[in-house]
Amino acid sequence: MQIPAFETLTVSLEQGIARVALNRPDKANAINLRMWDELRASMLWLTRTESARVGILEARGRHFCAGLDLDTFDELRQLTADGCEGRARERLRDHILDIQDTVTAFERCPKPVIASVHAACVGGGIDIIAACDLRYASAHAWFCVKEIDVGLVADVGTLQRLPRLVGEGLAREMALTGRRVDGPEAQEIRLVNRCFESNDALNEGVDAVARSLAGKSPLAMRGTKHMLNHSRDHRIADGLEHVATWNAAMLYSKDLEEAIRAAREKRQPVFHD
Repeated sequence: MQIPAFETLTVSLEQGIARVALNRPDKANAINLRMWDELRASMLWLTRTESARVGILEARGRHFCAGLDLDTFDELRQLTADGCEGRARERLRDHILDIQDTVTAFERCPKPVIASVHAACVGGGIDIIAACDLRYASAHAWFCVKEIDVGLVADVGTLQRLPRLVGEGLAREMALTGRRVDGPEAQEIRLVNRCFESNDALNEGVDAVARSLAGKSPLAMRGTKHMLNHSRDHRIADGLEHVATWNAAMLYSKDLEEAIRAAREKRQPVFHD
């Protein structure tokens, strides 16, 4: 597929690695309704582009993401206005569900998505990175579930996904106090996989992980992500049965043949998209 042009994002593709960058630096990459729509579209593009094997979510400018653009509240009020209060609330619920679906699109994408976080990652930024497969940060990064301090209940995924990442107690602390968690602590509590000393080291580290993933079997990568998501939401017995059915259908592939051949020939395997 052709690389899309967006208003709030930049997208590129090179050597199997797709980069999606938040691109509202003058607004500290605060998320407006257009960005929500374009984030979902970017994940659909990543899904459908065979030559894209792994995605990196990053950001332009000083901060990764300042959370929800406060102008969005007025925009939503106008979009959902109705003479009937019940219908207005119904419309608002539909919009919330639609934004939730945007975040879930990061999980729904069959390819691994890596979040690369520098400086502030606030509110909606945490919603998004919590739905990514891998998260990396610089030591100067900081994270904050800010909704509590503006009189809101976080409603786009943080309260559902964060406890699975950092545990119930820490998730409750972050959500109820709104305190900042810096990069080193984020690694300690397993919010991020690794914290790098600088932004340059972060970029180099994330690129190395992405190159490694891009060199692996695309079929196995998609299957592994699918199984991890399925097993998270089901009993162990259900997950085992599901993966058995999957491999009964997918095991004997060209990717498997190439991996075995490369191992015997002591070389790196080369997989088709």
